[in-house]
Amino acid sequence: MEMSVGHGFQIFSVLVPSFSLYPLIITPFFYFFNFCGFFLDKMLRIWKWYQSCLSLHPVKTQIISSGFLWGIGDVAAQYITHSTAKKRLQYHKDDDNEFKVNWKRVAVTSMFGFGFVGPVGHFWYEELDKFIKMRLLLRPKSARFVAAKVAMDGLIFGPFDLFVFFTYMGFSAGKSTAQVKEDVKRDFLPALILEGGVWPIVQTVPFCHGLNNKRMLPGNKGLLLLPP
Repeated sequence: MEMSVGHGFQIFSVLVPSFSLYPLIITPFFYFFNFCGFFLDKMLRIWKWYQSCLSLHPVKTQIISSGFLWGIGDVAAQYITHSTAKKRLQYHKDDDNEFKVNWKRVAVTSMFGFGFVGPVGHFWYEELDKFIKMRLLLRPKSARFVAAKVAMDGLIFGPFDLFVFFTYMGFSAGKSTAQVKEDVKRDFLPALILEGGVWPIVQTVPFCHGLNNKRMLPGNKGLLLLPP
């Protein structure tokens, strides 16, 4: 079928506006993917820098990063606790019920990361690796090695970590020994159950790749049980 000149002009007049919209459609996608590439590149550089610091100064790096991440985890836990209470009690949106960070608790929690989780976690995983390789004679990164490491981490270090955490947080809040004991009795078991259901899954991936996740954030599940 032959196309007349008039039909050609009609088709062109329809396509031209469509072509003119291409920059408006493509440009946002271009900037989005460009930003994603830039962000990933920066994250990779930060990760390589962190790995370099970890290999040169393992203990110092773990102490600093642990304290930093525990502080971030506490802020997140405070926000989650506040949001949950707000929904449950159906607060109205007024100034009295706005979320406010308890910076004193953030500082106390960060100190727990600096003083306990960082150094103790570092040496715990070092000795745990040695024990599993030399005493249990299991090949690193194998399924049995990872299973043994996850199990021993959850059964030994997990309860100890939570006990120290709740005790430390109680005394840091100015509570008496009797009050701290009551808090531990009330909160220890729920936190341990919550940790036991989540942490083995989180630990399996880095353990399979030979990475020691230094248990920087496990106690943050316990933070959800504390008042904001």
